[in-house]
Amino acid sequence: MNPSPDRTDTGPLRRMCWIFPDRESTRTAETWHTVFWDLYAEAAEDLGLRWTRHSPDAVTVDCTEPGRPRVHVDDEPVTPRDTLFITALYSLPYQQMDVFNQYALCTVLQQAGFYLPFPPETSLIGNDKLATLLHLGGSPIPPIPTVRIGTGRDVSRHLYEVALGNMTYPAIVKPAGWCGGGGVNLARGREDIRGLASLAQGGDTTLVVQPYLGDGTVDHRVYVIDGRPHTVLKRTPQPGSAVANMSHGGTMEFTPVPEELAEATAYFAERLRIPFFCLDFLHDGQRFWFSELEPDGVIPRVPGDPDRKVQRDITLARFTAYRDAHARHLADTETGTDTETGTETEAGTGTGTEADADGGASPSPSPTETS
Repeated sequence: MNPSPDRTDTGPLRRMCWIFPDRESTRTAETWHTVFWDLYAEAAEDLGLRWTRHSPDAVTVDCTEPGRPRVHVDDEPVTPRDTLFITALYSLPYQQMDVFNQYALCTVLQQAGFYLPFPPETSLIGNDKLATLLHLGGSPIPPIPTVRIGTGRDVSRHLYEVALGNMTYPAIVKPAGWCGGGGVNLARGREDIRGLASLAQGGDTTLVVQPYLGDGTVDHRVYVIDGRPHTVLKRTPQPGSAVANMSHGGTMEFTPVPEELAEATAYFAERLRIPFFCLDFLHDGQRFWFSELEPDGVIPRVPGDPDRKVQRDITLARFTAYRDAHARHLADTETGTDTETGTETEAGTGTGTEADADGGASPSPSPTETS
């Protein structure tokens, strides 16, 4: 078990602001509070921090004084010293109208000098399944073969079929950027793919096609914190189901990290220099396949963890890693360290800003944690 996080020294950090599109239904919003939102607030409080959740439109930036942006969340001023923003990109169907606002806002915050555990480029890599596999294609765990197809106005011409020559059937067809097992279907041939593509056309939803690994394929989610594997969430589908998520009837349990996945983590940590992310691997009964990256993978409530001890431990370790990365970001900003090369530059050069204590800002190097 990893050592307990230090809950005493928060440095200048006082607040974590989670940017999340405010479009949940009443039922869904209540569910998310029970599953993780309330626990996140409690875990942050345990670390001496304040946790709040806001839609993108809650953030206002005053840049009438060049080089001195002033940022408010609702009507409260925040600075890069006292606040970090969690800006994972969410793109479920009812959030589509928010995608550009999310991406634009996190870019503005990055340029204003705030520390983002998920910088814009990393969030995009994690949001598109094929972008993930291309970025991490040298993984010691082989990526699952994937074809990405668009579903625009010419979908009835089936021009995408030029890319399906090497696909085997049955195949999994699913959206390139959703989560939670939504939209996952089993296609037994090209005709099934045609039907699914025509349905996806209604939402202009990009699809990925992957070979089906067989009934009983088990999903292993590895929580990686500060570059090290922490815990695995093992998800097993119901018999006959192609989806292991609990929302589809799958079972979940926290387990130790398999040695093969632990050894592979070093590669992913080198390519993804962010303090927390999740890696999903599929085991077909014989071998592991790399499936997905989740920069904001859910840490769920699991029946085998009735007191929520493991869920809370992972969350505390995650938020501690955010706090520590924020401290490094401030240190690098103040010394003018180029985090790509490790060399020192003249403080005050580069892009981005560091806010003064009164909410103003002075020039500083660009934010530090990128993919």
